[in-house]
Amino acid sequence: MKKAFPAIRPYHTRSVAVTAPHVLYVEESGNPEGIPVLFVHGGPGGGSNPTDRCFFDPEKYRIILFDQRGAGQSTPHALLKDNNTSALVADIEVIRKALNVNRWVVFGGSWGSTLSLIYAQTYPELVLGLILRGIFLCRDDDISWFYQDGVKHIFPDYWKQFISVIPEAEHQDLLSAFYRRLTGDNELERMAAAKAWSLLEGRCATLHPNEDVVGHFSSPHIAMAIARIEAHFFINKAFLEPNQIINNTEKLKGIPATIVHGRYDMVCPINQAFALSEAWPEAQLDVIADAGHSSSEPGITDALIRATDRLAHHLNSQE
Repeated sequence: MKKAFPAIRPYHTRSVAVTAPHVLYVEESGNPEGIPVLFVHGGPGGGSNPTDRCFFDPEKYRIILFDQRGAGQSTPHALLKDNNTSALVADIEVIRKALNVNRWVVFGGSWGSTLSLIYAQTYPELVLGLILRGIFLCRDDDISWFYQDGVKHIFPDYWKQFISVIPEAEHQDLLSAFYRRLTGDNELERMAAAKAWSLLEGRCATLHPNEDVVGHFSSPHIAMAIARIEAHFFINKAFLEPNQIINNTEKLKGIPATIVHGRYDMVCPINQAFALSEAWPEAQLDVIADAGHSSSEPGITDALIRATDRLAHHLNSQE
């Protein structure tokens, strides 16, 4: 089973200004002359991590990480103004041009898979390949599963703590209830809602309990960005048309692609990966039998690294 590549440091970091006042954190590591690959983080609002560099052979790839609007080291932190899907797609193009990249591989998990797919459907001619993990189609049912009427049946104990910050009278529409608190003026309510929201995601992300993952999601800085930005996107239906990704899969024709999805993914259930695969049979679907949602789970890490190695071999053989 393949493990993550050893930790590496960026050889270049920069700040990229987009729509004011948003400024994005962007870094490059690996081989400056290698295959450009853009890592698209999840959430939205999750931010990138040093471990995200380690899915790619640093001798073969020019590894590009960035933090989306309001996330990670991008500023202002957790800002919702002008933070939407079309803006994020436009930001990716700003980054591509700033880094003088002609075409690149796009790699994204969870919300990162959503944004990667939307970007690829918008600019298919710029995408050398796609590697996607934990498919999130952002349909109404997909959002409702986690925040209203699905995951509560699998994790009733976690769910009880999640809803404890919301009065019972508002339990029929938890997304709206959390959104009101996360965007309100009461700082204590805002922080309590953010912690409850992010903690649920961290607890449900892995097949086996993982305190490192839970601790990451529980960090106040991370929790506030994830909760505010996710609630903002989800209450606005991710700023997408109904079933937009599935309805536009023909635009992905000819792009080499791998989809990696854990059988027991409770954040983004596997039916989403199968729906995408049925609409886009060209993509290779790898179902990981003993994994949930997180990219840190051994089976998912193994599949992702095999996919990046396979794609590098394919692209280099075409030169």
